[in-house]
Amino acid sequence: MSENLLELRNVTKVFRIGGLVFGTRLVAVDDVSLSLPAAEPSILSIVGESGSGKTTLARIILELEQPTSGDVLIDDHPLFSKGGDGLKGREYYRAVQPIFQNPFEAFSARKKVDRYLFNAAIRLGIAANRKEAREIVAEVLESVGLDLSRVEGKYANQFSGGELQRISVARSLIPRPKLIVADEPVSMIDASLRMNIVNLFLELKERYKVSFVYITHDLSTAYYVSDYIAIMYRGSVVEYGPSDQILTDSAHPYTELLLDSVPTVDHKWERDVKLPDIEIKEFQAQACKFAKRCKYVQAICENTAPPMVQVSDERQALCFKPVDFAPNASEPGQTIEGLASAGK
Repeated sequence: MSENLLELRNVTKVFRIGGLVFGTRLVAVDDVSLSLPAAEPSILSIVGESGSGKTTLARIILELEQPTSGDVLIDDHPLFSKGGDGLKGREYYRAVQPIFQNPFEAFSARKKVDRYLFNAAIRLGIAANRKEAREIVAEVLESVGLDLSRVEGKYANQFSGGELQRISVARSLIPRPKLIVADEPVSMIDASLRMNIVNLFLELKERYKVSFVYITHDLSTAYYVSDYIAIMYRGSVVEYGPSDQILTDSAHPYTELLLDSVPTVDHKWERDVKLPDIEIKEFQAQACKFAKRCKYVQAICENTAPPMVQVSDERQALCFKPVDFAPNASEPGQTIEGLASAGK
């Protein structure tokens, strides 16, 4: 058994906006390395504002985008290998399943919803015929709180957004995958129903022993549901580690800013914290991308790319700050200048 269910190694994705000559080069995902352990099912939340690169990263894991460089492995099998050791076709879709943001775009208005479920069971080789598929579909629908009789023979427009997203979750469970990648799965659902879906992920993690990559901009649900959290900013993972450590004692200034922007019941929210629109200059920055907005900024931050510092056994931060604020973050005797030299 491999040590990691999911492993990303120095994954980079570059887009070109505009023409080949005068276009702009945009690094949407910048040298990202992450892992999700295989020992037990867990939930990794990838958190960031719009344009941070989190959805592009999800699309790479789902093989909907080809990385410009780097490797993605599922159970030690590379996804983009040109050799025979890669995870391909039916084998991949039995291991990894998606849940998309808008459930109404996941199902055609002209096709009955139950056909998607039956076809998934048969085409992925989970059921040999419709009778077997019916039993499997009934089971997964029951696991998300729906009955087959409620779903059978109906079209997408006959369901609420919450019901349709539950059907999407049920479809993803049909092949008994090891990993489900959920891209903003509650953002299109009424606020009163969002926690139902989030709680469902926790239940299914234990029932089906399935791990999740949960893409979100919502720190509160990420904290509630996650075992691990990766914070993304302008294409880079700036902090990664166990959720309880990151959100109670942040090591990166951007994480701190995000936490400060969440109102709490026992604290009056007096500051108007507004994250700006995407700025191409920040994506293209060769030094720290967050330096212009950081209250801890030093001269070194504006001319040197920060190193990925090991804050503790399971925590990392792409920042010079932990060297000053967490003495054990670097090797004994290592200085901030030394880390800067190592990062060059």
